[in-house]
Amino acid sequence: MDVTIGAVAAAVVATAVGATVQGSLGFGMNLVSVPVLALVLPKALPVTVIVLGIPVSIGMLRYERHAVDRAGVGWIISGRVPGTVIGAWVVATVSTTILQALAGAIVLALVVASVAIPPLRMRRSTQFAAGLVSGVTGTSAGIGGPPLALLYQHHPGPTMRSTLAAAFTFGTVLSLVTLGAARQVDLGQVLLGVGLAPVVVAGSVAGRRLHGFLDRGWLRPGVLVFAGITAVSALVHALIGHA
Repeated sequence: MDVTIGAVAAAVVATAVGATVQGSLGFGMNLVSVPVLALVLPKALPVTVIVLGIPVSIGMLRYERHAVDRAGVGWIISGRVPGTVIGAWVVATVSTTILQALAGAIVLALVVASVAIPPLRMRRSTQFAAGLVSGVTGTSAGIGGPPLALLYQHHPGPTMRSTLAAAFTFGTVLSLVTLGAARQVDLGQVLLGVGLAPVVVAGSVAGRRLHGFLDRGWLRPGVLVFAGITAVSALVHALIGHA
């Protein structure tokens, strides 16, 4: 990769902001970091952002590990595995524009459903389904957080954030292994991710300062708003790419 000082500076800012968002809400780093990296360091994708997902997820998990829905994580992961396989197949057969539009439409539909219908009962089937959808949308378009966040939006903040962090930790490792097996991992991408890791940690810690505010009734609105922004952003990028 041709790395310039300006590109690195932009990557640092985007990573810091994205990590702060994820540290506070439990998801969302990729929405901020991916568009910027795609502009200034396109060859860093997707490996660099996957590498960055490991420290932010582990940090969140360690901070609120007492609140993890352990049974839920198991069912989410059991859905995530086939979802990742399906997502990889979709990537191989569908254009990037269609992938972005499809993922955006799915997440937007989930947001609308969350507002219009009663909360889903927390069952093994719904946890498995959320993991499956997250695996598909996360692998195919980098939008794996909203399906899980929307499922847990009515739970206490620590439970939602730590459970998502546990699922993301597994998901990022699975993605790296899959890409490595396909020989799609470049050393420069990994080194850039390692270099940006301290920025991720700092942003995640900064995001924790918002926990008290969000956990006083603002977590669910924050999840719905940011998930909606994610969906609309994906649809807009798809329309621009199609045009």
